[in-house]
Amino acid sequence: MAETGRIADTQHSRVIGGLLMSTYVLIHGAWHGGWCWSEVAGILRKQGHTVLTPDLPGHGLDKTPISQISLQLYAEAVVKLLDQQTEPAILVGHSMGGIVVSRAAELRPEKVKILTYVCAFLLRNGETLVQIAQSDSNALVMPNLVFSEDQSNASVKDEMLKKTFYTDCTEEIAAQAQSRLVPQALAPFGSPLEITETNYGRLPRVYIECTHDRAISVDVQRAMVKASPCKNVFSIETDHSPFLSAPTQLAAHLGSLAS
Repeated sequence: MAETGRIADTQHSRVIGGLLMSTYVLIHGAWHGGWCWSEVAGILRKQGHTVLTPDLPGHGLDKTPISQISLQLYAEAVVKLLDQQTEPAILVGHSMGGIVVSRAAELRPEKVKILTYVCAFLLRNGETLVQIAQSDSNALVMPNLVFSEDQSNASVKDEMLKKTFYTDCTEEIAAQAQSRLVPQALAPFGSPLEITETNYGRLPRVYIECTHDRAISVDVQRAMVKASPCKNVFSIETDHSPFLSAPTQLAAHLGSLAS
């Protein structure tokens, strides 16, 4: 045990002032970027954790052409980041980011401490995101997509963005977020998830459901958890963007995973 006020490094964790510290890798969902985790990341960093919030290819400041984007490319970007860490990370995926972290965990199970899904797509082997999304009759995303001429990418109708993603956010926060969204490549949506019990299946999973969600209805979130049981399930009474509408609550749940 580390003495109070000192730092102790172990194979999988660090102890600062008697508190267990972890590395978090926070993966955003469709249309968004690493920017969406800013407030949550700040809270966790103040507690002493290491927090990484990368932009997936084609998102945020990353300029990868949409034509090159695939689920595998997303996962490989996360794997590259995991490989740079000195300890297994708490890997967190939001929304579409769920399929990304699942695939990354399959490729590098030894680099993942806990898999965490924040109102995210928690799929079984062979399932696709679009398969689950199309079955969600209470969600607003699929009926409000606007497709590019070549059908390679899509956006959500501007007038439906707040209702879909940011219901519980202030007008100002919602407007700021909307201004940073980018077109979403559709190839990852239709890619069957490839995971195995040997790699992905050996990792503990945690799910954080959002009960006011209009992008992935809470009933579908719970159905996915029932099909792929998780070690713990937390619930937040908020919209699809808890990192903006309930960052303190979300950070508290994520922070609890370090121990």
